[in-house]
Formats: sequence, C-alpha cells, structure tokens
Amino acid sequence: MTITESNFCQIKKNVVSMGLGILALGMSGCVNDDVSDLRQYIKTVKAKPKGTIQGLPEIKVVEPFLFNPEGLRDPFRAVEKRQVDEFQDVAPGSGIRPDTTRRKEELEAYSLDTLRMVGTLTMNDELWALIKASDGTIHRIKKGNYMGLNYGEIIRILDDRIELMEIVPDKPGTWREQQASLALAE
Repeated sequence: MTITESNFCQIKKNVVSMGLGILALGMSGCVNDDVSDLRQYIKTVKAKPKGTIQGLPEIKVVEPFLFNPEGLRDPFRAVEKRQVDEFQDVAPGSGIRPDTTRRKEELEAYSLDTLRMVGTLTMNDELWALIKASDGTIHRIKKGNYMGLNYGEIIRILDDRIELMEIVPDKPGTWREQQASLALAE
C-alpha cells in the first residue's frame, strides 16, 4: 500500500483526534467535586492550639581588642634582608634551643592533636605508652623519647597521660619551654 499525501493527512488527523480523546478521558478521572476530606483536614489543623515562638537569644557583648603594633614589623610588607639578619643575630634570651642536630624520631612528624594515647605497658620495670598515630600505626614510647612538631620530650608517663616538655619559638631568635600533655583516649 502506498501512502499518498492525502492519506497521510487523514492518518495524522485520526492520530491527533485519538490522542485528544484519550487525554480527555484521562482528565475526566481527575475531576472530583468532593473535597470534604480536605476541608476536614483544614479544620483539624486550625483547631490545634497555637504554639509560642521563642524569643531571640541574648546578644553577648564582645570586649573590643586594641592591637598596638608599636615596635612590630608590618606583616604586609616584604622582609628586607637587613631585618632577616637581625632576627638571626638575636642572642637567645634563656639559652633554650632545640637540638637540631639530633635525629628526629618517628612521632615528631605528627602534631600532638593527631596523636592518641591508647594504653600503657610495663616491660623490665619501665612504663611504656602506646600511641596511635593518625595513619592508624601504634607506636611504643618511653620517657626520654620525643613526639610532636615542637621538639616535645617525654618527661613522665602515667597510667592516664603522658607529660611532655616542648620547645616553642617565642620571639625572633628565642625559644621557651612549654609543658604539654596527652591524655589517655577513652
């Protein structure tokens, strides 16, 4: 059978009218004048007691901080070579300095906040601590070992914590000791 232009137009009209008929039939199923269930739901919601709105929280007054940069270098300007030499030539105030010639231990690659004390054990009458690093490795350490990024030497190991003495930079060219501890993780 050959389809001519007139046959094609007739088929097209039939398909369109059939599609419109199916659409009208489908839409007739969506028409419903009974909305009593919707009205009942609205009445139920409106009958519920109204809640109270909580007030705004108190505004905390923050004390202003006055920064006095007198005598400090401008952090937004490049450091001149003369200033760098001055920082390096400053004599240490207390004589405390980290031993940079000492070979670093494995736990000195981690900051203290990424290390967790997970337990202790006693070997040859000496208390050792078990430290879990952020990569999941568990290390065994004793008094005199080092850990953390600030040259932290372990000065005491207790059942519930490790006490360290860190050497941190204070002013340009000077260092100071600072105590730190690492508590047993629960």
